[in-house]
Amino acid sequence: MLDIKIVNGKIIDVLNKKIIESDVGIKDGKISDMGSVQYEAKRVIDAAGKCVSPGFIDIHMHEEDFSLTKKKEYDISDAMLNMGVTTCVVGNCGNNRQSIEELYDFIQEKGNPVNYMSYIGHNYLRNQVGNTDIHKESSRGQIARMQELVASAIDFGAVGLSYGLEYCPGISTEEAIEVAKKIHSRKDLLLAAHYRKDSIYALESIKEMAEIGKEAGIPFQISHLSSCSAFGNMAEALRLIEELINSGIDLSVDAYPYAAFSTFIGSAVFDEGCFELWNKSYDSIMLTEEPFKGMFCNRELFEKARREYPKMLAVAYVMNEEEIIEALNHPLVMVASDGIYRNHSGHPRGAGTFPRVIGHYVRDKKEIDFFDAIYKMTYMPAKRLNLKRKGLLKEGLDADIVIFDYNTIIDKATFEDPQLRPEGIEAVIIDGKVAIENGVTMNNTAGKFYKRGEA
Repeated sequence: MLDIKIVNGKIIDVLNKKIIESDVGIKDGKISDMGSVQYEAKRVIDAAGKCVSPGFIDIHMHEEDFSLTKKKEYDISDAMLNMGVTTCVVGNCGNNRQSIEELYDFIQEKGNPVNYMSYIGHNYLRNQVGNTDIHKESSRGQIARMQELVASAIDFGAVGLSYGLEYCPGISTEEAIEVAKKIHSRKDLLLAAHYRKDSIYALESIKEMAEIGKEAGIPFQISHLSSCSAFGNMAEALRLIEELINSGIDLSVDAYPYAAFSTFIGSAVFDEGCFELWNKSYDSIMLTEEPFKGMFCNRELFEKARREYPKMLAVAYVMNEEEIIEALNHPLVMVASDGIYRNHSGHPRGAGTFPRVIGHYVRDKKEIDFFDAIYKMTYMPAKRLNLKRKGLLKEGLDADIVIFDYNTIIDKATFEDPQLRPEGIEAVIIDGKVAIENGVTMNNTAGKFYKRGEA
């Protein structure tokens, strides 16, 4: 007997870009049967009129901060589950919010709403070896120690090494290359980076990331191109990336579907000169946490928040939407949320990215092709992460599935209420377990921590 049978669904064939009227049988966490499934099941889900898709894979987001959640609740991972994401990659932008081992132990003990994988973050390691000055270069001894820590994290199961170049101006290109020395030429890994600087500096930033990837001999993921180049030079940025790939450098890209970014108000992103760079002013910055939640800045508030609440998340309304769409339509670019929250506050991308792409940009605005969008959310990131059992609906693969109503799916999270649940996500299955049914969370502990190569 099957554990679950999904009947009457519109199965999305990602690779062949077609819809198949079919049933799906699930047993022991795997897709066991597809087609007209005759076996009985302990649980039947009627997906009549609904799309049945591989679970969405978010290759770039930021995990919970245990110093805030006290390991008593889930924050962003609940929001991920609600929007149909089944597997996420954390530790991005050079930042682990706690050690990978601590995150792994927590999920091993308590489970998680979604599956996690993790990078080891360069900026995090700088702090671990005693370089807490973001403007200071690391010493030879500190770099040597970081090389050992990177190798140890990779041995533990990290998917690769991430950088946060803009957040730490003291990181030289040479340091970024050197810390990867002990994992040189590992094609089973990924490097990923938050660029050095955006807007008019985007092209130079892309060249630097390509140089790091080339010298390290490791495939490179350019993080959230939307916030790097949606300032009037997206077309140039995409052309440059194509040229670099054609020259033999292994690059891929992700982007999120919002024309505003979010990061800590005290970070180097908001250092002097940022408004001139973006051709914006203080009133383009909204603060997301108390005592200033929902307030737009003037100079006084901006400086006060930077000085007194440097870890507060802020939203910067500074990008061009048409260039976001241009990036999302490019064949090299996959969808990722870059979601990050503090105490359930932050940017709505962490709760709305995937439904927004389908509902807003595919269905309503008709700016993106349906099958292209699903591919960019499922098989494309799975392939980049070397996930052998995820990203497609196929017999023998993991039963990570999202069922959604194409006619109603839409993001509801706003900049004022950034974790509102989207509409249209009817069911989510993780590892063969029903996590959401009829739009209601039934199980938020089905997710695992996957070490590299385990999925």
